[in-house]
Amino acid sequence: MVRINLGNNILAMKLFSYLILSILLSLPCICHGKSLNGFDITHADVPISAIKHGGPPRDGIPAINEPNYIHAEQADFMRADDRVLGFVSDGTAIAFPLFIMNWHELVNDQIDGQPFVISYCPLCGTGMAFSSTLDGDRLIFGVSGLLYNSDVLFYDKQSESLWSQIRRQAITGTHRGRTLEQLPLAHTTWERWQQQHPSTKVLTPEQGYSRNYRKDPYRGYETSRALFFEVAHKIPKEYHTKEKVLGVLINGQAKAYPFIELRKQDKARFNDVFADKPLVVRWDKNSATASIEDAKGNPVVTTVAFWFAWYAFHPDTAIFRHRDK
Repeated sequence: MVRINLGNNILAMKLFSYLILSILLSLPCICHGKSLNGFDITHADVPISAIKHGGPPRDGIPAINEPNYIHAEQADFMRADDRVLGFVSDGTAIAFPLFIMNWHELVNDQIDGQPFVISYCPLCGTGMAFSSTLDGDRLIFGVSGLLYNSDVLFYDKQSESLWSQIRRQAITGTHRGRTLEQLPLAHTTWERWQQQHPSTKVLTPEQGYSRNYRKDPYRGYETSRALFFEVAHKIPKEYHTKEKVLGVLINGQAKAYPFIELRKQDKARFNDVFADKPLVVRWDKNSATASIEDAKGNPVVTTVAFWFAWYAFHPDTAIFRHRDK
């Protein structure tokens, strides 16, 4: 049974709404004129019935548009084992703590004129970074309050197109069918990130909102096999629903590296070949951090996700399995 921390905060109410709405999943989508939460979904690239109302209104989960950072040595609010999303652009490293991202899901920012958005979906365990430049224009994203395959749908303020995070594409609106460029993003611990990037900055809890960021409204969700929303495909039971996987897409082909398989490795790095491309897979067991490089040592864009979420979007995924020699 999922334990839910129902405090006076918007994410707790969101999670409570998930429980109520999960009972109604078999009912058709309740919308007026093919509009949901104020978004026109008439010509969606996915079945309209698969777009679910997550509970809050649009922007009920507020994106951070003017992020406040401090340097690592000043971040006495951070703990060594805090999970963070680590991002580097033009030599500038920034850590985004998950205990803050749980409450906001999106951070819009730019470094040296290069706009980007950091996104996190607590229901799928997916942290993904994207360039927010499209056709030379900067897009500012907000949280729509809608979900597809249990994954966050965000929207750009300019056209109100809905974007699927894991799919990386707009599924409605002016930009329907367009794809955002995904950028490298580490999913690791604060201790490991700080060791690798001593001059890193970190997103602070001082973002202009009254939140108890250390109070986790998703407590118990990650260890439960339960889902609050149906997904497009029946998930194989060989792994726990919420088993973390490192997912990679190469030439349109998907592969998942389940952490439970990586834990069986006796080496911190090993070679693999996927889609005819030589890869180097790195695994740090102490911080449960996985990453992939190409043969030249360049980072390959990957996505850490819960197993169900990766499979829901990539049902033809290949799977790495440890083989005892």
